[in-house]
Amino acid sequence: MLDHFQSEEHSEGSDRGRVSRSELHVVAASISVPKRIVRLWEYRPLLASMVRKELSVKYKNSVLGFVWSMLNPALTLVIYYVVFQLVFKNGIPQFAIFLLCGLVVWNFFANAIMGATGSIVANAGIIKKVSFPREVLPLASVGSSMVFFFLQGIVLIIALVVARDVPAFSYLPLVLFAFVDLMIFSGALAILLGALNVFYRDTQHLLEIVLMAWFWATPVVYPYQQIAGTLSRHGILFLDFISPMTAIILTFQRALYAKVSPLGSLHTVVHILPTNSVLWFAGQLSIVFIVSTVLFLIALRVFGRMEGNFAEEL
Repeated sequence: MLDHFQSEEHSEGSDRGRVSRSELHVVAASISVPKRIVRLWEYRPLLASMVRKELSVKYKNSVLGFVWSMLNPALTLVIYYVVFQLVFKNGIPQFAIFLLCGLVVWNFFANAIMGATGSIVANAGIIKKVSFPREVLPLASVGSSMVFFFLQGIVLIIALVVARDVPAFSYLPLVLFAFVDLMIFSGALAILLGALNVFYRDTQHLLEIVLMAWFWATPVVYPYQQIAGTLSRHGILFLDFISPMTAIILTFQRALYAKVSPLGSLHTVVHILPTNSVLWFAGQLSIVFIVSTVLFLIALRVFGRMEGNFAEEL
């Protein structure tokens, strides 16, 4: 009788073990990158929920709510219009529009990776209690930044209408291509930096300095051709395209700002934007797409190797 009871107890325990193991989410580097991508797709409702949570927390108890995301670029547009078109007159036609075309893209990128870097540490309690793909946390920051990107894009469109600035319609399809590149590149860095910050908490502080230098190395507030001429004379023009953000921002500027008219005197002629064809821009974006995709896969792999020790570090 005792042997029979122990046998039944062992059988029931085994059944419970099988059930618990079948429901268990295994955190291990052995999970392949394709499986991680499939899991992210399966957990897309959770990702959408995390994005909504970030948006609601940001504007909790705010009267204007999302309007604040539109007031910031609108105020920037007015300030730069007054300073650089009415007062100092830097020579760039509709400089405020030129600036906003690049600034909207940069704000998306900087906010996405800054928020993603601290996302895993900030959600330590959830990670220790709930089973889900941890990559959702940094990607949620990218998703919320995308919402702000579209809100700021509305301000840009209104500015284009008010200024009667006609986009370059032949280049407009490239904007979608550039946005896809921007999403993949931002997502790759978000996942990678979010994992690194768990083990090296200085990552978030170092990133602030890196982003500041990166911003001024990217043609957002100055015409790309001004620095391109100097780099070309020294045979190092490729240096400016090491950053994928250069090709992405140039595409937005070329399609929306759409002015390549030269600056300077009769002796020194500098174009505001590259005069290259649509195919040239498409080629640059294709390179960015390949690089960003490879970086995204590497980020998932690195994240998987680090994920198993998150609970201990947190």
